[in-house]
Amino acid sequence: MGGVCADRLRQSDSGKTRCMSCGYEPGYNLSMQTSHDDSDLDALPAAIKAAFLTERAARIEAEARAGQLEKHNSHLEEYAKRLEYLVVEFKHALYGKKSERLDPDQLALAFEDLETAIGEAESTGDSGGEESFSPDKPKRRAKRNLGHLPKELPRTERVIEPDSIQCSCGCGEMKRIGEDRSERLDIIPAQFRVIVTIRPKYACRSCEGKVIQASAPAHLIEGALPSEGLIAHVLVSKWADHLPLYRQSQIYMRSGLDLHRSTLANWAGKAAFHLRPIFNHMTENLKSSSKLFMDETTAPVLDPGRGKTKTGYLWAIARDDRGWNGSDPPCVLFNYAPGRSGKHAEEFLNGFNGILQVDGYAGYNRLTRNDRNGGDPVMLAYCWAHARRKLHDLAEKSGSQIAIEGLKQIAALYQIEANIRGKSPQQRLAVRQARSAPIVKVFGIWLKQQRVRVSPKSRIGEKLAYIANHWDGLQLFLTDGRVEIDSNAVENTIRPIALNRKNALFAGHDEGGKNWGLFASLIETCKLNGINPFDYLKATLEALASGHPQSRIDELMPWAFKKKST
Repeated sequence: MGGVCADRLRQSDSGKTRCMSCGYEPGYNLSMQTSHDDSDLDALPAAIKAAFLTERAARIEAEARAGQLEKHNSHLEEYAKRLEYLVVEFKHALYGKKSERLDPDQLALAFEDLETAIGEAESTGDSGGEESFSPDKPKRRAKRNLGHLPKELPRTERVIEPDSIQCSCGCGEMKRIGEDRSERLDIIPAQFRVIVTIRPKYACRSCEGKVIQASAPAHLIEGALPSEGLIAHVLVSKWADHLPLYRQSQIYMRSGLDLHRSTLANWAGKAAFHLRPIFNHMTENLKSSSKLFMDETTAPVLDPGRGKTKTGYLWAIARDDRGWNGSDPPCVLFNYAPGRSGKHAEEFLNGFNGILQVDGYAGYNRLTRNDRNGGDPVMLAYCWAHARRKLHDLAEKSGSQIAIEGLKQIAALYQIEANIRGKSPQQRLAVRQARSAPIVKVFGIWLKQQRVRVSPKSRIGEKLAYIANHWDGLQLFLTDGRVEIDSNAVENTIRPIALNRKNALFAGHDEGGKNWGLFASLIETCKLNGINPFDYLKATLEALASGHPQSRIDELMPWAFKKKST
């Protein structure tokens, strides 16, 4: 049969060559050819046989490639469906019913998982699943952080030489003409070390009984195990990284150290005693300011007599003049109190005279009285963010057109504020008088008109009444360039308190609440000033152990800290 094919290859009318017996056509889809097996090929001319084998190999390769593509696409479709599901879930968490919505901390954790899934999907796309479907596809450029790793980080260089530098032509040893250098970020898990202090004794061979020896270095906790650096690490781990002491104890156990939670608590208590004068000095410095923020947040505290927790409060007092280029450094203090009564605010602000920016809590009103204890009547500046929140909640839940209209007017005010942040008080005031004051005036007229139209007992009526009751304080930012439009500066400092509250659940007692406020004050003030809390606490505890004089306590303020070069 093969001979017949060889003899009967003719040129058809279309100009193509084919077998007149079986129809074989070089270049035709070989998957349709069933007449020939490998034994038939031997009878074909060499050129035709070669063409047949080439086309068959190409078909096999194409089929394999198609299979890989199909497998890869199926893999990507699975990931796409997974990510689409996650996106739907997070949209529901962001914009769904308030009762079902995640809080910001839970949402952050959720997004971490989403980004992890996306990273996995990207890796799958890069590799094409288990096997790469396209060997010839150019490699994607690696996502590196070259040039952005801190210069102060120690570098460990690893030189990788070729197996041989002898020239393959026999010319001898090749010369180095350059190098490629890349950097990756590595970590060595926290390692404990033991500091052994050796103090040699010296005696004179001639003078009997005369011995000299260097004095022992001072320690914050005499005769105890921890260095000041270890104590600082414990404090930062709990009050900055939100790791309760019992969890730290578990972590240390993995390094072979049996440090009980009570031991760590004792170290923290000793540190609180030595750091308390710094906190008190920060308090006096803060109250000398002319404008402050204040807010409060819950601090659950164990009530031993009842075997339950009671609700204590951490009152945050903050100074942040960066919005108008003030010279005083930012600072926040957390004072613990067993309740939320306005008398606690009055006590903590004893000696302060000026403007206080707050939310609408009525407890602050006692600070405005002429017979106020501890100073002159305080002027309260209220927060537009809280007014906006009242309308936003209603607009989101019921789609109230009145609430939506109010939100648009407030948004115009915030747009102006964004453009003047960091300007001088005089510049801010001039812009506000020219652009913000007309908007506020229109808003005031609109507010009165809407209150007449709706029932005071309706939900929208209650929200509008809240704004109307705080109207004078809401307008204060129009008369003083130092006043912010809202109290977000202090609210932002409270967020870490909420994280610690979730992890630690509660403070052990009222004194524990006070220490909570102390450490949170130092750590959050460090953050506001761009200071590493660990570096500050370690250096400060070392200075205190060495007998730093009280007359130079200003040098120990967080904003005055400068890390020593090592």
